[in-house]
Amino acid sequence: MRDRGQPYEVIVVDDGSTDATASVVETAASSAPEIQLLRTPLRRGKGAAVRRGMQAAVGRLQLFADADGATPIQELARLEQAVASGADLAIGSRALASRLPDYAVRTRFYRTIMSDLFNSIVRQSSLRGITDTQCGFKLFRQAAAADLFRVTVIDGYSFDLELLYVAQQRGYRIAEIPVNWSHQPGSKFRILRDGLAMLCELTVIRRNGAKGYYASPSPASNFHPATDRSV
Repeated sequence: MRDRGQPYEVIVVDDGSTDATASVVETAASSAPEIQLLRTPLRRGKGAAVRRGMQAAVGRLQLFADADGATPIQELARLEQAVASGADLAIGSRALASRLPDYAVRTRFYRTIMSDLFNSIVRQSSLRGITDTQCGFKLFRQAAAADLFRVTVIDGYSFDLELLYVAQQRGYRIAEIPVNWSHQPGSKFRILRDGLAMLCELTVIRRNGAKGYYASPSPASNFHPATDRSV
């Protein structure tokens, strides 16, 4: 990020971890004022952690990325280009990348099968035209991020689904961009336990949508800062 020559901030949200995450970040932050650590004493879930970090961000473009580096930070340039071309949010897609010869998506076979099945259910029931909802690499214009994270409520892994569902409901322009991705060991996600929880949360999202909870008074056409490139 320093090599880019543009202002940036790095916000790390420690969601009740029991390892040395906080101390590692604090050490890095002592010599890098761009780094900020936010901590929660008890684990609330990935959605709650991402929401807190995004609501603390001040950049004109705001990226959330999984801390394990599964998607290389260099892929940010692809998402920035999509936003500069008019998207309100650009989301990394492993599904699109897996179909292209110039990209590398390294994951376990059973995870690919479960991911494809889950995304198929999501596309048929809630989200139109999105092949990969769960990739932890998403870039937002500041105004879009502020609006979306203000109304999302899911704290678990399905927060991505809710986020994209709300974005579609509110008319935001979503660009799905192929990115390189590699599975990292140490994931806390459990296919059966968390997969079933996500399906239950999907029902909550659809119910909220049917009740008009996600309705928006402001169209996406209000957001046009195409030259804003700081993160």
